[in-house]
Amino acid sequence: MAKLLTWLSWAMGIADVAIGATHLVVGMDSVPGAGSPGPTVDSLMRFFGAIFLGYGVAWIWVARQSPIPSNAVRLLAGIFFLGGAARLLSWAALGRPDWFQLVLMGIELALPPLYFWLAPADERDTAARRRRAEEAALAATRATP
Repeated sequence: MAKLLTWLSWAMGIADVAIGATHLVVGMDSVPGAGSPGPTVDSLMRFFGAIFLGYGVAWIWVARQSPIPSNAVRLLAGIFFLGGAARLLSWAALGRPDWFQLVLMGIELALPPLYFWLAPADERDTAARRRRAEEAALAATRATP
């Protein structure tokens, strides 16, 4: 499970950096079904692109830790879930969005529970490896006359 957590953390980070950079550089044209909302909304979109890029960098930072800190995974997964919940709120307030936004919302609501479940996996594996190493070292010292 620790390897899955590592892989998913890297995948999330790389995807978010790519998506954020695209929104930052391309602006509103990077959003399917958005149309042309004008410079104010485009400016906001590019700002959020930069924030999303930073969010991806945070996932990459988490993926590079050993062990991967469960609290950081839970925090980042919670933020991702909040994004999906925000899409639900928008749907309720303004109506059904473009189909692609519904796909994204599904991902944003489905992945966080998996991250929450996997969050402690690397810490557990690291602790178990340390225990085994300590037990082996203790057994080696006892075996020595």
